[in-house]
Amino acid sequence: MTAPERSLSRRTIATYAIGSLGTGGFGTLPGLVLVFYLTDTLGVAALLAGVLVTAAKVWDVIIDPVIGARSDRSLALHGTRRRAMIAGSLLLPVFFVLTFAVPAGLPPIVAGLWVLVAFVATATAFSLFQVPYIALPAELTDGYDQRTKLISARVVVLTFAILLFGAGAPEIRDAFADEHLGYLVMAIVAGLVIGLGMLVSSFVARRGTPTEVPRFSIADNYRTGIQALRRSQPFRALLATFLLQGLATGLMLAGAQYVARWVLNDGVTILFVSLIAPALLFAPLWAVVSRRIGKERAFAIASVLFGVAALAITLQLWAPGPWIYGPVALAGAAYAGMQSLPMSMLPDVISHDAARHGEGNAGTFGGVWTAGETTGMALGSTVLTIVLAISGYLESTAAQEVVQPGSAIAGIVLSFSVVPALIIAASLVTFARYPLRKADIDGAPEPSPEALEGDPR
Repeated sequence: MTAPERSLSRRTIATYAIGSLGTGGFGTLPGLVLVFYLTDTLGVAALLAGVLVTAAKVWDVIIDPVIGARSDRSLALHGTRRRAMIAGSLLLPVFFVLTFAVPAGLPPIVAGLWVLVAFVATATAFSLFQVPYIALPAELTDGYDQRTKLISARVVVLTFAILLFGAGAPEIRDAFADEHLGYLVMAIVAGLVIGLGMLVSSFVARRGTPTEVPRFSIADNYRTGIQALRRSQPFRALLATFLLQGLATGLMLAGAQYVARWVLNDGVTILFVSLIAPALLFAPLWAVVSRRIGKERAFAIASVLFGVAALAITLQLWAPGPWIYGPVALAGAAYAGMQSLPMSMLPDVISHDAARHGEGNAGTFGGVWTAGETTGMALGSTVLTIVLAISGYLESTAAQEVVQPGSAIAGIVLSFSVVPALIIAASLVTFARYPLRKADIDGAPEPSPEALEGDPR
């Protein structure tokens, strides 16, 4: 018989969800403005801007599995994952401000290197919070539906954060005639809000009984992550799907500023509100749909809707105009499901693995997951800059006025429509291999003594 689910208090749900004010802000703002800041304010060539942003994300991918394994060790030694989360919350605002504090007049290559170093430090601080944060749902509740409830609340806050930062931060920047000053003030305000949301949420991490565990090397941390990937086929399928969808959404996020300026001849705020406002409204609806037909079917429907909406935007090549806000709104409604449902499936995957191999690996799964998500988002920016470079996009500094060639405008539209639609289609192929359903989670067996004895911890 299936055991009753452990209910979550409203306070736990709210405290956990508020962390997505930070994760949503950091996940949105650099993706939206960082490449544009490099190409159109600092004068960095598009391809080099892509290399710099990708290099910072590659560092993220390298450290996330280590942070995940160390988070599991911290849980065992100190009874909580809270320490790293607090450290990341306090450090991130400082490094985030430095990323957008490049003095005017620096040569583009020097300015680009400044951004690279500062953004690498920012990403490291973010990972200290994000990796254990992702691991927490598997520990806060043990039920399939309770996790959906927890993650749905998180996605509502996440979507609100995306709307707040995506629409509000560019408005702060544009309120100043001096672009350098505008970016700096934007970074100060955004960094403080991001750090505060993360800090508050750090205290939802529960305290348990410390235990003695053997010391592990960094190489052991990577081996643990690889073992998690090898033994969990559901994790591999879900991670590959989320990575591809992160690539598609990261590409559209990075391209939004370019679409607004060069295709619509308007600010990015209206475009962003058109995307995120429907996501905010539909986030709770996807939770209801998933309870009726299952997370897996609901996620597939959301993905198809997003792909169709993106493909429809291709018509901007021949008939550019404000009608774009319609398919963008449909994509936003679908995006809410594409975010909430896989994030509620990840704790199911962790629980499924724990039932067979023992507890204590949630941080490892979280680290590998964050590395995969980061890879997808980073490659989104990379793909955009490659398309811009191929299509002849002209970079500029804050004081320059340029006119983009028609090929560059076409490249911007394609990177916002056809390319992400094709990537979404590929993600549905990988998701077809995801096997878990509600009965697999709520009826999971207890771990065997052999599995527990084989646990390196």
